[in-house]
Amino acid sequence: MNRNLARTDRPFLDFAKRFFDNDFNYIPFLEGRNNGGLSNILEKENEYLIELSAPGLKKEDIKIELDNDILRIFSNTEDSKEDKGEDYYRREFYKTSFERSFTIPKIADKNSISATMENGILIVEIPKLKEEKKPDNIIIKVK
Repeated sequence: MNRNLARTDRPFLDFAKRFFDNDFNYIPFLEGRNNGGLSNILEKENEYLIELSAPGLKKEDIKIELDNDILRIFSNTEDSKEDKGEDYYRREFYKTSFERSFTIPKIADKNSISATMENGILIVEIPKLKEEKKPDNIIIKVK
């Protein structure tokens, strides 16, 4: 087998492997860009936590909606800069957006969901409903 041919095929094979091994989340033209929206989901004793990567965004840029059992987190931001000089003109603009949706468990307290932003990380706290303590053994007397 010709070694040079194998080397030239490698970039395509790497591209195909990344594309098909990542549940179709790999988008070639976005590789290397940080678009936010990556998340961690943690379950604790009394709550669920969603940590969502949102670098460069302010808390005002992020919208959170709850519709039935679907929690939707999204952002659409744009910015532009214009610079004029005597013999030049420069205009730049930037647009970014992301959206993530999460199914909220039935035991979540939907009325107490809160969110905070720390160092580019959005933290959504979803408290669990408090369960009533039920006795393990109930004795029923026959009358």
